Amino acid sequence: MNILILGSGGREHALAWAALQNPKCDRLIVAPGNAGIAGIAEVAKLDIEDAETVAWFVAENAVDFVIIGPEAPLAKGVADLLRASGVTVFGPNADAAMVETSKTFTKELCDVAGAPTAAWARFDDADAARDYVTAQGAPIVVKADGLAAGKGVIVAETVDAAHAAIDDILGGQFGAAGASVVIEEFMQGEEASFFVLVDGTDVLPIGTAQDHKRVGEGDTGPNTGGMGAYSPAPVMTDAVAERALDRIIRPVVDELARRGTPYSGVLYAGLMIADGQPRLVEFNARFGDPEAQVLMMRLGAQALDLMQACAEGRLAEARVNWADDHALTVVMAAEGYPGSYEKGTPIGGLEALTGTSSQMVFHAGTALRDGKLVASGGRVLNVTARGQDLQQARARAYAMCDAIDWPGGFFRRDIGWRALDG
Repeated sequence: MNILILGSGGREHALAWAALQNPKCDRLIVAPGNAGIAGIAEVAKLDIEDAETVAWFVAENAVDFVIIGPEAPLAKGVADLLRASGVTVFGPNADAAMVETSKTFTKELCDVAGAPTAAWARFDDADAARDYVTAQGAPIVVKADGLAAGKGVIVAETVDAAHAAIDDILGGQFGAAGASVVIEEFMQGEEASFFVLVDGTDVLPIGTAQDHKRVGEGDTGPNTGGMGAYSPAPVMTDAVAERALDRIIRPVVDELARRGTPYSGVLYAGLMIADGQPRLVEFNARFGDPEAQVLMMRLGAQALDLMQACAEGRLAEARVNWADDHALTVVMAAEGYPGSYEKGTPIGGLEALTGTSSQMVFHAGTALRDGKLVASGGRVLNVTARGQDLQQARARAYAMCDAIDWPGGFFRRDIGWRALDG
């Protein structure tokens, strides 16, 4: 089978790594890829948000299966055109992907489906939004309504901070994504990520994870795209998972199908859990990053079979075979991230870290310059390891981090602290 994966980050490196474990994979192309992906697969320069270009490339290269990694191509309707062309594709159509691309859409969807989530209000007028925040008080959550590359969410500890966030969003800091602002109740509890595959009607849970969004140790400082993750999530007990399926995921999936926009692909539910009761924080229409790295490390070759079954509408017959293991990933980021940071700093030491079924360094933002590996983004490497327990997985991951020679980077030393350190 010839496979095309769209994307260029750590998530796509992990998806490519998992696909290559499966004997079904004859040829693997990743577009546009990165320096790490180029070491295990073909890479192609391609505008992955241009549906016509992607469809042409698929036809020219006799691609059998397309896996869409990031959210932007989904929003641009790449999956729509590929499906209309008869291509087997993993990822929802643009209308269904609105569960991620519009906060308002998801909130209204939850209201209709009766899915528990935070109280909310939407505004496109800054004065009205500020008045609402003043009345509600803080802490409170302020979000850009549209896609903002994971950066359009501000947890405001004070009313003044919330007012400033409103001004930033409606003032254009996040471009078109900030044409309107969604303000939500601040939910107390422990956050976890729940991943399910959906083929329009059937739902198959495929794993849980917890990530660390804050840049600083002890979960302090500004939000980032994610500084590390581990799987499974201890807070996601079987009982909590079943409640999330019954009260949130299945009702939403049923409502999307009822509207004539059935969901097909991975549905990532960010949940807040308090006293064993889950409420929805957000949906994403693709695998999380860096959660995908720990999920793929644990799933291995079967990940491709599961994604193919999902894309072909065969989830009712699919099963997930979980080993009794754990995985943890540490994000190495460029100094200054999530603010301004320098690109082009050299990275050494990776040649000694051989990838195995128990450890991998997934590349998120790297490039080759004059034959040397350099950083080309904010989040640059995802150092990932499996273990019999989380403690072993963490020890292996941090041993790898310490072997990497990158003076221009930094990483948190406490990934997994909620589960391991209390």
